[in-house]
This record gives sequence, structure tokens and C-alpha cells, in this order.
Amino acid sequence: MSLEGGLSRRRCLMGGAAAAGALAALSLPQAAHAGAQIEEPLIDSVRTALSSAVHNKAPPVPEFSSTEARLVYLRWLGEMSERLKKKIADWPTRKEFLQTVWYEAKRSGLDVSLVLGLIQVESNFRKFAVSSAGARGYMQVMPFWTRVIGDSDPAKLFHMQTNLRFGCVILRHYLDRENGDLYMTLGRYNGSRGKAPYPNAVFANQRLWTFVDRDRSAA
Repeated sequence: MSLEGGLSRRRCLMGGAAAAGALAALSLPQAAHAGAQIEEPLIDSVRTALSSAVHNKAPPVPEFSSTEARLVYLRWLGEMSERLKKKIADWPTRKEFLQTVWYEAKRSGLDVSLVLGLIQVESNFRKFAVSSAGARGYMQVMPFWTRVIGDSDPAKLFHMQTNLRFGCVILRHYLDRENGDLYMTLGRYNGSRGKAPYPNAVFANQRLWTFVDRDRSAA
């Protein structure tokens, strides 16, 4: 049987099936090719400290000691937003993401540009990215962390703040384990401790997110 325009019923059905398949694929978590943290035994005091850190319910709203500090943040936000526009097109989502990255990085004592560089390498800013090892979300957090220091619900790792909170707390933990050695810290985070490709990739991408406050420099 032929339809208007010469298309057969069979071709229309095939086309509809293909479209449905494409929509279904878009709705699935996107694959990521990063590595994964390796589960290691934690002493009780460390486990308790990490659990407390991820369960803190404070909203991710930056606080500033002065008007100037707030203006510096707003200039950073404007510049980073422009750089991130191709990755996250929607402005409200982009703003919330950057604000949360800023908050969680500062809260954990991490360089914000380092966290952004790591996210670019790990997930390329894809909220629902999943690696072959099962690591999830922006910072590719392994599900076992929700059992070790969370509430045992790995689905929450697709929630923006939860993922960024876990990722930054874990990165800080590894940094303390490695006595401040970023190279070894990044390798531990990726599950490739002692190998160069991953730390070098993060450092290279970190440079893309470095902020130079030209207004302050000019003053």
C-alpha cells in the first residue's frame, strides 16, 4: 500500500521506529570513557568525616566577606558562563551548575579551575554520563561511595549538587591521602594512580578554566 508522496506504509513504519529509537537513545545516560575510583577500606574516623561532609544540607549559595569579593565572583561567573555556553546552552542550568561548582570546590578547599578541568575530562559536562565501569554524572563518582558514605542510593549521583558534593569531597580525601600531591591525587581519583595520561589531561583542561580578573589587575 502506498501513501501520499509515494512513501510506502513499510517505510513510514521503519522511519517511525528509527525515530523512536533515537529518542530512546537520547533519554538514556550518555557513556563516558573516564576511569573510576577504586574502593579502599576506610578507618572509622575518615568514614565518619566523609559521611558528615556529604550529608551537610547547606544550600550551595556562595557567601562573601566583602562587596569586592562578590564582584570578583560575578565577573568569574560571567566569563565562565561564556566559556561553558557550548556545553550547557540553557542559562539557568549553566548558572546553577557554575554556582554549585564554585561552592563545592571552595567548601572542599579545591581550586575551582581544577574541578572544572576534571569534569571536562571525566564527563565533558554531561549530567547523565556513565562510564563503562559504572561511574556516574559530572564527576564520574562510583556508586560504591553511596554505600560507604552516603544513603546507598546511587541514583542520586545524577543529581547536580549531590554529584558535585561527592566528587569534591572524594577529591579532597584523595588529596589528603597523597599529602597534597595533585598528580598522584588525580591518578587515584581516576583509578590510574602513578600513570601520566589522566593527570596531564586534567591539568591541560584546567588551563581552559583559569580565571584572570582583569578588572582587579587594571585597578
